[in-house]
Amino acid sequence: MAAAAAVVAALRECAAAVARQDAAWRASLAAWAPLLASLAGLAAQMRAVQRLAWGGSPLGAFGDLRARLWRKQRGAAEALLEELAGRRAELRAVRDAVGAGVAGVLRLYEELAAELGLAAALQRGPRCPSLADALEGLQDVERYYRYLYLESKLLLLRVSCDSLADMEALPQSWERILERYKEDVVQDTLLKITLFVDNQRELCCTPGS
Repeated sequence: MAAAAAVVAALRECAAAVARQDAAWRASLAAWAPLLASLAGLAAQMRAVQRLAWGGSPLGAFGDLRARLWRKQRGAAEALLEELAGRRAELRAVRDAVGAGVAGVLRLYEELAAELGLAAALQRGPRCPSLADALEGLQDVERYYRYLYLESKLLLLRVSCDSLADMEALPQSWERILERYKEDVVQDTLLKITLFVDNQRELCCTPGS
């Protein structure tokens, strides 16, 4: 009973931490779309400047205007990228915190696995997942944060003022990434753990159990 109680307590604590981290994750993700849209709009402006026939327009009289405008636009792009890098750091912090929490629960289970027994780990009820289900869900959550963070990192690594067409396509590229991760693994796993923990509490409180 002591081993089971320790694992249940660890699952409960980890689920609460994941719920807090997921709120921070969602807030950070929500900030990406407007920043990427601003970068895409800026890229469109920069492409327009490149296409403009400066020599045949009144602007041709201002020899350094084109270069100054390009520097200003590039500086704006770099500022947006810096803000996105900050948002990526927020995602990394969530990834690291959740990864450490999940690793801790799995490590505890491995230490107590022999005492718990395989049958206990696989036992599930009509409305209650098994301990194995809950642990598998935690691993899915860890992979979700890890993979989506990696996608965000790779997306920003491809951004360059030397490739304005790619910069213009950033909002669409980001939407395609999110589409691949639209399944709500986190909330499904939190529900699974809640059902498992509540069931264990009921068993402990049942006379004769």
